[in-house]
Amino acid sequence: MTVKPDHWIIEMGKKGMMEPFAAESVRGGISFGPSAYGYDFRLGREFKRAIVRPGLVMDPKADASQYFEDFVGDICEIPARGFVLGRSLEYFRIPRNILAITFGKSTYARSGIHLNVTPAEPEWEGYLTIAIHNHNSIPARIYAGEGIGQMVFLEAKELCQNSYADKKGKYQGQKEITVAKGRG
Repeated sequence: MTVKPDHWIIEMGKKGMMEPFAAESVRGGISFGPSAYGYDFRLGREFKRAIVRPGLVMDPKADASQYFEDFVGDICEIPARGFVLGRSLEYFRIPRNILAITFGKSTYARSGIHLNVTPAEPEWEGYLTIAIHNHNSIPARIYAGEGIGQMVFLEAKELCQNSYADKKGKYQGQKEITVAKGRG
């Protein structure tokens, strides 16, 4: 596999691989747009905040919607040692010969805020659902419309035998924050 450079990312962005697409890096606030070998994506305004209730136990094999409440806003505060689910502002369409790996932005990491996004497999498309964790002992803020993570694009020398679309993956085409779907 090879890493794809910025000129490829700009070209693919113009072809609709990510929408909306910022063709240049934007530095106001927490930066977003093309980088040397990836794309710094933004955080949307929709969130799902984890509900804290005695006796409630998170179970990834169950319907996870019961564990969250919806929140919409430009700033989301995450409780100390808590987490929220967010989504990318950009809608992604990953080509069949590309695997995309996501990392958190250093500005947030240096503030004790980490994120997790599983790899975007070949031919996956949708808004990224992002698990955002506050490792601080005090509440922390995250900002919609600004950079939250970086997607790095890896190109395979051969096309994969079974893409995410071929497998009819359960998170294909997600248009909103998608909680764990459990078994199935």
